[in-house]
Amino acid sequence: MQIDKQSPIPIYFQIMEQLKTQIKNGELKADALLPSEREYAEQFGISRMTVRQALSNLVNEGFLYRQKGRGTFVSKLKMEQPLQGLTSFTEDMRSRGMKPGSRLAEYQLIQATEELSSILGCGYPATLHKIIRVRLANDIPMAIEASYIPFDKAGKLDTSHFQSSMYEHIEAYNQMPISRAKQELEPGAASEEEAELLGIQPGAPVLYIKRTTYLQDGTAFEHVKSAYRGDRYTFVHYMDRVK
Repeated sequence: MQIDKQSPIPIYFQIMEQLKTQIKNGELKADALLPSEREYAEQFGISRMTVRQALSNLVNEGFLYRQKGRGTFVSKLKMEQPLQGLTSFTEDMRSRGMKPGSRLAEYQLIQATEELSSILGCGYPATLHKIIRVRLANDIPMAIEASYIPFDKAGKLDTSHFQSSMYEHIEAYNQMPISRAKQELEPGAASEEEAELLGIQPGAPVLYIKRTTYLQDGTAFEHVKSAYRGDRYTFVHYMDRVK
């Protein structure tokens, strides 16, 4: 890193931006131990207070984390997930150059509850596919998805369908594109069962998402309840100013 003491840009901000760049381009790997505040201060000839401000800001932004008695480490980068646009998990991971995957946790045919019948508009009682999968990116657990799909919207399913994009199968089976979805988000803490499936600690932050997805003719074909790892995902929504 290089610090320009003559620049109008504050030194702590220069340190922050250069460390961010090194983290994003992979020069600083996840869980790498950073030099101490004293070492940075001596290297650049600046005060430890300035270094502390830069590192503390990066901890607050999620780029770094601290362990008492050990030092400051590089956090795992979170994936930004835009809330605009409708893609499947498989399509999203492929677009990022990552290998999507799934681990089937549960599958069965069930009778729809009154609540699910109302959400899906499929009549009561209707037969639903209940599919619970752990979604993987480069073999790392990222989310748990519990999907409820009317049998008449998907037909007979086998294990091959659970390893690929369900959206692609639904569009082919119904000969109709998927058009829109309604989504609700709520923060929470991982249960013991969720923590075990995701490889995180019980009580770790997760983001719960409920989504109902519709075909072009307006009929619902899927209701999903998901739990996304809070240490791996940041959900982003871009807004235009309304006058």
